[in-house]
Amino acid sequence: MAAIDDLKNLLSLDIRQLETLADILHKENACLSGSDTRTLDILTREKDTILGQIRERAKQKIHLLVAMGFRPDSGEPSRFIRSAGLNDLHTLWQQAETKLRECHALNENNGRIINHLQKRLARLTDIFRGASGQQKLYGAKGQQTTVSNRTVLASA
Repeated sequence: MAAIDDLKNLLSLDIRQLETLADILHKENACLSGSDTRTLDILTREKDTILGQIRERAKQKIHLLVAMGFRPDSGEPSRFIRSAGLNDLHTLWQQAETKLRECHALNENNGRIINHLQKRLARLTDIFRGASGQQKLYGAKGQQTTVSNRTVLASA
């Protein structure tokens, strides 16, 4: 029973920190829109700290589940918890999973904003260099690079 209580405590901590992470991601979105780099830097450090703590607890949760009889190759932990009849624990697990999905969606949205800002910066850089009307090539990761008269594509 101690493992179950420990797992409940870890999941409760996860839920609280995932709620905090969602708030940080909302603030990050506002900073990206307003170009507030100082606040963005602070939020990034807070986000990294929370993610590190969540990762550590994930390891602890797996160890506790294994101690309870869970085998990682047998499927998802939520199935194991549900099949063991631990309804309170399963509810907490589902809440944490829902919060995690919410944070993931917010983070993806922020990633799209960052990607858009990077493309806009690249276009502005091309304009400053006088390369705005020149042809572009695509790199290995799908990014565009401008081909200028001085760019050497190949040599013999």
